[in-house]
Amino acid sequence: MQTTKKFGLSDKLGYLFGDFGNDFTFILSTMFLMKFYTDVMGVSGGLVGTMMMLARFLDAFTDVAMGEIVDRSRPGKRGKFLPWIGRMCGPVAVASFLMYASWFRNMPMGFKIFWMFFTYILWGSVFYTSINIPYGAMASAVSSEPRDRATLSNFRTIGASLAATIIGVVLPLVVYYKDEEGNSVLSGTNMMLAALVCSIAAVVCYLLCLFLTTERVKVPQKTEKFSLKELLVSLGHNKPLIGIIVSSVCMLMAQLTLQGMAAYIYPNYFGNVAAQSASSFVGVVITLFCAIFTVKLSEKLGRKELGVIAAVFSGIVLVVTYFLHTKNAWVFVGMFGIAYIGLAVFSLITWAMITDVIDDTEVQLGERSDGTIYAVYSFARKLGQALSSGLSGFLLSAIGYSQATAFDEGVVNGIYMITCLVPALGFFLLALSLQFLYPLGRLRVEENAKTLAKKKR
Repeated sequence: MQTTKKFGLSDKLGYLFGDFGNDFTFILSTMFLMKFYTDVMGVSGGLVGTMMMLARFLDAFTDVAMGEIVDRSRPGKRGKFLPWIGRMCGPVAVASFLMYASWFRNMPMGFKIFWMFFTYILWGSVFYTSINIPYGAMASAVSSEPRDRATLSNFRTIGASLAATIIGVVLPLVVYYKDEEGNSVLSGTNMMLAALVCSIAAVVCYLLCLFLTTERVKVPQKTEKFSLKELLVSLGHNKPLIGIIVSSVCMLMAQLTLQGMAAYIYPNYFGNVAAQSASSFVGVVITLFCAIFTVKLSEKLGRKELGVIAAVFSGIVLVVTYFLHTKNAWVFVGMFGIAYIGLAVFSLITWAMITDVIDDTEVQLGERSDGTIYAVYSFARKLGQALSSGLSGFLLSAIGYSQATAFDEGVVNGIYMITCLVPALGFFLLALSLQFLYPLGRLRVEENAKTLAKKKR
């Protein structure tokens, strides 16, 4: 009789590489896609933001559809979720590369807008969805132990941080050049080559995830007839899922605005690309440092309780940074680093929180729908991405940002305001949503784990 190897370092590293691969394309788009289309292709920030928002509404269908496909797929030798990573790693990498087609910069604007919409939807709504949904849902199949899942959440965030190190620290040093007036300007050709390297690295990471991770919890094939009405009714009564959805939208509005506006505040407001690179490195170091104690701290306080504290802390620091209105890039990097402590702590526990929701759903309703629940959660995260990108794009247009005005005093002061206040608002809303909408405190999570352990005996 073949025995399954125990949960261990191989699983942690495998799961880490999964998000490492995800974020080679995701963080690249968050940090540079809007900058690429506004500064290289000449498309307005408002239009780019609109595209990102419309694509996320399309995800309402593709995410849930992929969740249903995963839940209804038949488990194979490697499990139910891992095979999807092998199938889809190539298509998502190719689609990501095609988004940065700088060779089209001299084409008519209508064609550039079409290409922007086509490749972004192909990457995000189709291929990224088809690999991210099974990857995220897989956490509950790797181990049934709450502590193991918290550890996987930690390692997933570390994987994202490693991708952020390469993209946020290295890329700003190679994708910009100085124009005749000494301004830091994004190079379309260098951006395209950087996207190619990131796509290749993504495939390598996905394959490492595929071969290092083991699914232990046997998740059965869902065979019930699909009913959209029943799905919506059941989700509408799932208070923990509603709470984590609202919280995720708020968190991503904060996090992704910080990441996305870095491509504007450092080159345009501070005129210091090296500081942009340094801020990304600081964020990674802080995340790795917080990973040392976050699991134990969340066990003691509870994930919900710790998340509220972290969100309030980050929001306060960013409000203080706005009123400082510093002209010194390195002072801003320091304040960014302090604010990142709260963001890092919440990021490290957020993936464990969705497995808590999956467990609570099984306890309350007697059914397990890992893929569908994670799909709905993933869609919520994409709403947060859309809100961040859309809001940033609209606000950039509102302050008059364009290729011609990118370094005007009024415009760059507006960039500073957006970078500080929009994320601060997101963090305060995150704290409120966790406190009042998300019911899974420490005691309820522990009780659910005991109930499911008895059920599986």
